Amino acid sequence: MSPLALPPAALLPPQDLSSWTFALLLNAGLIALAQRAPLLTPAGWVHAGVLGTVLWGSLGWRGWLAVVAYLALGSFVTRLGFRVKQASGLAEGRGGRRGPENVWGSALVGALLALLGTRLPAVWQPLLLLGFAASFAAKLADTCGSEIGKRWGRHTVLITSLRPVAAGTEGAISLEGTFASLVGGAVMAAVMVALGLIQGAAAWLLVTIVALVATLVESLIGATLQRRLPWLSNELVNGLQTLIAALLAMLAGGSGRWPLA
Repeated sequence: MSPLALPPAALLPPQDLSSWTFALLLNAGLIALAQRAPLLTPAGWVHAGVLGTVLWGSLGWRGWLAVVAYLALGSFVTRLGFRVKQASGLAEGRGGRRGPENVWGSALVGALLALLGTRLPAVWQPLLLLGFAASFAAKLADTCGSEIGKRWGRHTVLITSLRPVAAGTEGAISLEGTFASLVGGAVMAAVMVALGLIQGAAAWLLVTIVALVATLVESLIGATLQRRLPWLSNELVNGLQTLIAALLAMLAGGSGRWPLA
């Protein structure tokens, strides 16, 4: 395992009943206030509260705030050019509001990594945080690529054949969307660095690269397996994408070949 640098202050809060009770009460109160915000459905907000409780209880305010930033950034990108996408039939349903399936399709891998950090020895914490950061960077990269590509992509092609296809086709990519994915992953990685969940330029670069690679793999899955397997929903594909990103980041970080120390 590479000697990844731990943040200067311990990230994991004390694992006792009082910390989890505080996390539960805080998130319940915040979700009650946020119900009218046009980001999630009512059920989506409830599940977001469960997610927020897990993240605050496992990683403290840094992990919680990282995912709040992801939600805000993803929702902002989704709203860009929304009327045009809606008129073209390419906009997200429910006015762009996300439901429980979207919450967990995006965040289940990250939540599990956060929980693992409370159970495994401290030496594993840097790798788990790297995977946590990569999972959310990949999901924001995917959201940026999809939403920007559908609205501003001028030449949309299928990733497997480079044959021109309509915007919004599963497995479709464009130069504009791919660049947006790169920017989205870089921004989310920067948020993780700013919050102290990962450290240094090397970790930022690794998470950014992994986020883009996982997004392209997600397009490949969409163009191949998703077309053939009716049960492979968008949410499952999103979960696979975040898992791939997390595994790639942790494998690279643990190989000793990436200068993260």
